Parts: sequence; structure tokens; C-alpha cells
Amino acid sequence: MDDSPSALLRLLIPKLPFIAKTALWHSLWLSPTSSKWDLRTEITVRIIRSLLDNPKPTPLLEQQRWSVKDPGIKGKMWISKVTLAKPEEEDIRNILTEAIDSMDGGRGTYTVPAIVPVEAEWTGHRANVRHDRPRLDLSEVQHYEKLMAEVTSPVTILYLHGGVYYMMDPCSHRIPTSRLAHLSNGRCLSIRYRLAPQNPFPHALLDAFQAYLSLMYPPPDSFHEPVSASNIVFAGDSAGGNLSLALVQLILQINRSCTRKNMLFHRRTIDLPIPVPAGLAGCCPWADISRCMPSVITNAQWDYLPAPMTNDAVSRFPHDAIWPTDPPRGDVFCDLSMLCHPLVSPLAAKDWTGSCPMWLGYGEEMLADEGKAVASLAAKQGVTVIWEQFEAMPHCFPMIFDQLPASRKYNKDWADFCGTIASDTVGEGGAKLETKGIWFAVKTCKETNVNVMSLAVCSQEEVEERMRRTKEASMKGDEGEAKILPKL
Repeated sequence: MDDSPSALLRLLIPKLPFIAKTALWHSLWLSPTSSKWDLRTEITVRIIRSLLDNPKPTPLLEQQRWSVKDPGIKGKMWISKVTLAKPEEEDIRNILTEAIDSMDGGRGTYTVPAIVPVEAEWTGHRANVRHDRPRLDLSEVQHYEKLMAEVTSPVTILYLHGGVYYMMDPCSHRIPTSRLAHLSNGRCLSIRYRLAPQNPFPHALLDAFQAYLSLMYPPPDSFHEPVSASNIVFAGDSAGGNLSLALVQLILQINRSCTRKNMLFHRRTIDLPIPVPAGLAGCCPWADISRCMPSVITNAQWDYLPAPMTNDAVSRFPHDAIWPTDPPRGDVFCDLSMLCHPLVSPLAAKDWTGSCPMWLGYGEEMLADEGKAVASLAAKQGVTVIWEQFEAMPHCFPMIFDQLPASRKYNKDWADFCGTIASDTVGEGGAKLETKGIWFAVKTCKETNVNVMSLAVCSQEEVEERMRRTKEASMKGDEGEAKILPKL
């Protein structure tokens, strides 16, 4: 995949008749979405949808390489590239696998990951420069010092990027992470977790867990000082939202089931239980890898995501160096036996008791019902949940349509939650957050309150049954060959 101007032209020129037809139908109010979307939104969503529904998909490795291509660093952002050293001890991996097995009785199949150094980018806002200002020629530690000189809050956001678990990178998310850092007055640590299919579940989860511990207990030669869990927020979009939810569930499960009193990390004894972070802020989290909830069909007109895979129409990707896997696997991210595991699909989690407060923001998108189920269950179990949903908006819309009033409102509220929940004043006579739900009307952003505990469109029993049936259908359709791709 080439991202040059000539390649963009080659992509768009064949679609000019399609674009013209879309514009005409929108202008004549013949499109079913013309009353909700402006012309730019309509054309963009339809082009993205047509690309994702391509009957001749691009090989996975080519998609992956294109998505992690570094666009460079310039403008209103400080970036300091770091590597979080791997611990000599294996405790973090052992505790992870114990938690995985304890949640499903060890019935699922997964690859035990190696512990490796985790690359990451410290990201902050660079004030008073033009958008095209080049990056200064400084060492990485000097860039970190410049970044910290502009941070005015103790907020540290552990950011986990989206990209279906097989695409994207911290470099692809520098604009949203620098914006989040700016609006929250804090900083982001955006990690380069290992991507599937080369590194299936739970590789990314181990990397995220290691990064969280590294924030609180810095490895040797780290740029940062120890960060209190009360100043850390997990944040992520789409698959990164999934990973954020899974990381919280992992910590909760370790604290519920682990019989150890402590663990070793870089020759340091860490007492258990592991502290939960100050909060979780998810942008359209992909909570259900199986994609079994009703909104994947009922909300399709407002979204660009493809329909879920079926046994009759599975997505067949060309063979390349990374696909299919050896031995074959029925899903890019995980073995099909793990589809309903709570650390793979947090929708399957039955217990959020003790979780940090959550902010969950969605459009009227195909993934909305899974988010509603998570929010509703967590709120019923005593977790503070702030739910925001925006009418007629597609998946991860604030990252694609940042000019829309809905996107500006979304980004402000997302950052405000991070800045509030991880500030030193929470619980000390300062701000206190309470569970609430808001529906935002398209264009006007007029607010309507909704009951978070009543959001779920299915009972927990029905959710479990839907996931079970989808898993069984996927396993029957696998036919011993890795063919089914979770397309997001």
C-alpha cells in the first residue's frame, strides 16, 4: 500500500462516478443519511466502507507495513521515543497466564508470549509553534525534558492504539494522543505493543501490563519518575479500547484469584494486590471480538465497518509471509477457542467489581451494543460509569471528522475525564464523578440524559448465549484453515 499523492489519485479516480452519485443523492435528500450528515461526512464514510468491503483484499503484511509507516514528527507535539526494558524475572508472564487460565478453567488454546522490551513514545503538546514546525534536533531525553516543561497536570495517560490488533502504531496516533495530552494538560505514554497475526493473544496484553508496571515502578535508565496509579488513566480507541478493558479485567482477576503475596519486577518486590488505575477512557472500544450483538446489523447505515463474517462469506486474504499462520488459526487475533474469554472479549466479563471509573464514548455505530452491555453491567456492580453516545456518528468518528461539532465535544469530554479522574484533587474535596449517561443529538449536540443501568439491549444470559453461538459457528466454519478475519 502506497500513501503517495499519485497512489491516492489512483485510488480515487476510479471512484469518481461513485463520489458524484453520492453527492447528487445527498444534495437531493435521497440518501437515508442526508438529514444527519454533511456532504463531506457522507462521501468519506462511503469511500471508507467501499475500501473495507473490497472483494480483493490486500495481503495482511502489506496492510500492516503501510499502517505503521512513520509520517514524521512536526508541529504541535513533543515526542520522546523510549524503550521500556524487559524484567529479568518471569513473574509478570506467569501471573498473566495464571489469570487467563483461572478465568476459563484452562480450556482455551493460546501461545504463551515471551517477555520483551516494549517500545513506546512519550507524547505531549508543544505550544506556540506552527503546525509545520520541524522537530528539534535533540536527544530523546532532551525531548522528554522539553515535553515535561509544558505539562501542568499529574495526569499520565497509558495510550493503547487501535487498528484491529494487526495494524497501526504509536506513530499513526500522534495527532489524537498529542491532542489528548493537550486538552488534559498531561502526557501520554503510547506503547508499541506486538501485533497479530505474528503475535496473537495474549502478546499485546502482556506488553500493556508490563508498560503499566513500568510507569509505577520504572526500569533502570527510564526517563520518568515513578507514577502513582491514582494519576494513571488507561485510554485507547477501538482495539486499543478492547486492550484497555482487558487490562483492567486482568488486574481485577489477579487481585481476585492470585495466591501470591508479591511479585518480582526488575529486582524489586511488588506487593499484591496490584493497584487499579485512576480511570479508563475508551473511544469506541471493540469489546466483542465475535461481533455478535444486534447493533452490528441495526446500526450499519451509520457506520463504515464491514458486516460480521459468516460461514458462507468469509474473508479470504492472499497468502503472504504472515498469513495464514502455522499452525493455521481461525482468527487473526486469537485461537477460536478464546473468542469468549473475558480478556479477549471484555463483553464476556461477568464481574467488574472494584474497577476504576470508566468513560465510554461511542457513535451510533455497529459496536454500540457491546459497549452498552459493558457499561450497564459495570454500573450495576458499583463502578462509576460515564456513557456518551453521539447520534448518527460512525466508529471512531472524532479521529476521522475532527471538524464536526460532535467530534470537538467528544474530544473535550474524553480529555476532561482523564484530567479530572487522575488529578490530585479527586477524593480530597475536589471533583467527584458520578455515573451518568448522555445521548447527543447530531449537529446540535443537544443533550438527553439516559439511564446507564438500563442501556443493555440484551440480558447478560442472552449476551453469553449470543457469544457462544457465534463462537460455535466460527469453529464449524474454520474447516482447519485460517480464513476468518475480524474486520474492524
